[in-house]
Amino acid sequence: MALTSWKAFNFIDLSPVALPEESASVFGSDLSSICTGSANLFLGTVDGLVHIVSSAFRVVRSFRAHDAGSITHMKQIDGSSLLVTVAEDLLNEPVMKVWALDTEKKGGGPRCLSTVSVQNARRQFPISAFATVDDLSQVAVGFANGSVTIIRGDFIHDRGARQRIVFESEEPITGLETQQGAVTTLYIATTSRILTLVISGRGQGQPTRVLEDTGCALGCMTLDKEAGNILIAREDAVYTYGPRGRGPSYAFESPKTSINAFRDYVALVCPPKAGSKTDPLRKYGVGSADEILGTTTFTLLDTDLKFIGHSESLVSPMKHIFMEWDDLFLLTTDGKIFRYREKSLQQKLEILYERNLYILAINLAQKTGIDPLQQNAIYRKYGDFLYQRGDYDTAMQQYLRAIDNTEPSQVIRKYLDTQRIHNLIEYLEELHDHGRATVDHTTLLLNCYAKLKDTSKLDSFIKAPGELKFDLETAIAMCRQGGYFEQAAYLATKHGENDMVVDILIEDSKKYAEAVEYIWRLDPEVTYHNLMKYARVLLAHCPERTTELFKAYYTGQYQPCTVETPAEPETQPTSTVQNLAALLPLRYMAVGASTRPQVQHSEPLETSEDPGASSPPEYEIPNPRTAFSSFVDNPQEFISFLETLVQQPDLQQVAKVDLFTTLFEMYLDTAKYKKDATERQEWETKAKKLIEGKDIPISTSNVLLLSDLSNFREGSTLVREQEGLRLDIFRSFTSAKDTQGALKALRRYGPDEPQLYVDALTYFASSPKILEEAGDELDAVLRRIDEGGLLSPLQVIQALSNNAVVTMGRVKKYLSDNIDRERKEITTNRRLIASYKSETATKQQELDQLASQSVVFQSRRCQSCGGTLDLPTVHFLCRHSFHERCLNRVDDDAQCPVCAPTNATLRAIRQRQVDSADQHDLFRAELQRSRDGFGVVSEFFGRGVMRS
Repeated sequence: MALTSWKAFNFIDLSPVALPEESASVFGSDLSSICTGSANLFLGTVDGLVHIVSSAFRVVRSFRAHDAGSITHMKQIDGSSLLVTVAEDLLNEPVMKVWALDTEKKGGGPRCLSTVSVQNARRQFPISAFATVDDLSQVAVGFANGSVTIIRGDFIHDRGARQRIVFESEEPITGLETQQGAVTTLYIATTSRILTLVISGRGQGQPTRVLEDTGCALGCMTLDKEAGNILIAREDAVYTYGPRGRGPSYAFESPKTSINAFRDYVALVCPPKAGSKTDPLRKYGVGSADEILGTTTFTLLDTDLKFIGHSESLVSPMKHIFMEWDDLFLLTTDGKIFRYREKSLQQKLEILYERNLYILAINLAQKTGIDPLQQNAIYRKYGDFLYQRGDYDTAMQQYLRAIDNTEPSQVIRKYLDTQRIHNLIEYLEELHDHGRATVDHTTLLLNCYAKLKDTSKLDSFIKAPGELKFDLETAIAMCRQGGYFEQAAYLATKHGENDMVVDILIEDSKKYAEAVEYIWRLDPEVTYHNLMKYARVLLAHCPERTTELFKAYYTGQYQPCTVETPAEPETQPTSTVQNLAALLPLRYMAVGASTRPQVQHSEPLETSEDPGASSPPEYEIPNPRTAFSSFVDNPQEFISFLETLVQQPDLQQVAKVDLFTTLFEMYLDTAKYKKDATERQEWETKAKKLIEGKDIPISTSNVLLLSDLSNFREGSTLVREQEGLRLDIFRSFTSAKDTQGALKALRRYGPDEPQLYVDALTYFASSPKILEEAGDELDAVLRRIDEGGLLSPLQVIQALSNNAVVTMGRVKKYLSDNIDRERKEITTNRRLIASYKSETATKQQELDQLASQSVVFQSRRCQSCGGTLDLPTVHFLCRHSFHERCLNRVDDDAQCPVCAPTNATLRAIRQRQVDSADQHDLFRAELQRSRDGFGVVSEFFGRGVMRS
């Protein structure tokens, strides 16, 4: 036998079956056929008996199936309790019976469902092949004379059967097999041909089709149910066939008398090879060893992987082979049974490991379909084997295949020791692709790239599409440490780490202008964070652009910038921001100076020149005070920022105070350090405008303090005016002995502040020089005091007599005018007193008459309804009469409806006078405030206050 292309292994455990004494005889010479099914073994004998044997090889049941003839063929229908037996004696037609093993007839034994005599053109030829379809609707019988008979019918219910010879030839039939699918195909094997015939479905009724003009011997055809192919054993090879023709073949030179499919194996029984005339031993009269010994070989082939799983020389010839209970059994002619059980996969792998056949082990594992993690263990072992042999590249390929369940440190340590940096990079990259890389792995990989200075590899690694395969922070940190700032910025931008991008641009790349542009493209919250973090740095290097950003953000008009793509990109320099902008996960992405938002102090902010730009995003505008510290070293930019913010409407009061106060301070501070008088005046004018007008948000104390610190006197004066501190302004002039300034203040504020005239009178009388400077203003002040009743004449004399400055002649006219006015008022008051006395006497007389004299009522009409009075009538002393029915009530407390409102008013006045009788403090206060003391006294007497 030529077995040079097949590797042989011992993958099968062979053990003899110990037959029970009572069952040993059934496997003797009387045994004529065997079939398996339903976890049982069925034995047919030459005298027509059927024995049913269990897995323990005990006969559990026996019955006579045929009265005459030997049972040459049997078939147990899968998934049912049906058994088909065929018996023949060459004197009569063969008889086929169908048995129901799960039912018994009255006399005992299974019930025969149907019996059919199989027709053959020439009866003297025996049956050589037998096959059934799965549902037992058709049975094919092949004869040694070359004919094939198809029997169709309902064999289970015995409703009749039809037979037809479907094939005839001069060669004997050596095998029949059926294959079911869309159509049912019958494979016919003769000694010289392989044919197919459709017996059910589309194509039924067509003649047989020849697959190949080479046949096979009896017993050399079988069906491989798992593969769905027909196996044919010939002396040179094992061939496969399907409905369309021959498939792959497997060279195995040896005579073959039997073929069977067992799991993944093909079981072959090979008799001794006949001697050849060309055998070199022939000329010496000696044959080959197989011929001399005359042994038969039993072999199990794995045709897919090209190895022999088991091979042995049979001591006794094979009689039957059968498969059941997941094992293969071989029955020899001397009645012995041998069990062939496949070793476990792990046992087979260990055998292959011992012989370093790792590729075959891998193929075997893949064919078996074991878990991928178990396959990876084989790859790892194979990699270790190759590594020990020094084949580092191939070993790495195996380690990569086993990467899912291999400890990375084991492989990394090996390649670090051998300085195989390229293999190490390959393994580390694969770790990242599988998502198994740790921070240390990323660090090591980036270090390898840096060591090789392989920028292209680094770029391809960090720019790989799909999900992130490494620790982002570690990769960015390593790129920054290695000086690969653009790569670090790319990673941070792509994965939304905008804060880190700004850090890289400012701290590493020192690209401040690009950092500002990048910040202007972020969401408001992220923009604010970075702006506050790097405000001083950016203002130091890009003051204008940074100030614009501050203005846009703090006025609520910030939005990410938009730009148009340059028309000629090849002629314009690119920047990091231009490269990164395409990765920004924002609505607005691009760069260009032409689209920078222009901020004007007198116009609303605009952050885009595109008229169709979307509205700014909503965000919480921060308190302006948070930005003040950022402008410490940039006063001019700070002033520009403040000027923009103070123009915004709807400012909160707190923010408004901060803005105006700070801007006022900045104006004064700038003016203080200006040497040129004109420039200083300009800044002071700006400061003055801030505190002019009404509702200035700057507090008085702050303005006064800042004005004093900056020696800005106009500010102090202006604030005192706005706050109504006119007395302070006037007194500031008088304390400075500035008479002209005091006079100007008196003329300006006197009408609104009469108290100034009193202070002016005291000031004029303080010294002769001041009195001389005042001139005629003393008379004007006295006139104002007299007209406004600010001081009584006595108080004026007292004020002027404190200093011997003003003579009596200067106030003569003032005194004479007051004396004349007082005399007129005394005369008028006396007339009023006389009038009040006369009126009081008249009222008293009326009261006395009402109390002592009768009253005659002559009224004829009711004062309420206007009708003529009739009884009952009610008369009041006020001379008003009413129908009793026109009054709401009539009792002792009844009042005249006409006079009741007036009486109520008088009583209320009287009650008030009584209640205020003890209010002497109020009287004194009114007396002090009024210039006409007698009028106050008469008024209080009229109220009745002074009667007590």
